[in-house]
Amino acid sequence: MKFSFPQILLPALTALLVACLLPLPYGFYVLVRFVAAGAFALLAVDAFDRASNNRAWAFVALALLFQPFFKLALGRPLWNIVDVAVAGWLLYLWLKGR
Repeated sequence: MKFSFPQILLPALTALLVACLLPLPYGFYVLVRFVAAGAFALLAVDAFDRASNNRAWAFVALALLFQPFFKLALGRPLWNIVDVAVAGWLLYLWLKGR
């Protein structure tokens, strides 16, 4: 069975986003922002390579949303909603691609 990096990256990123629902130290959330922004950028490049432009632009938007340099202060409750929604979409993509 051949694995592509999205098949590995999607469930790992889903787990990280679900872990954001737990009361963890602030440093964990900063780490998640760095990891998520990089992962979404890689997923966008992969989607552009596969000519899946709509998905690629969605990943670009998520990379910008999660980027850690110019933080978007949404507040914890709204970030939890974003994390769950994005994790659900990533899980859907992963299960659809298997």
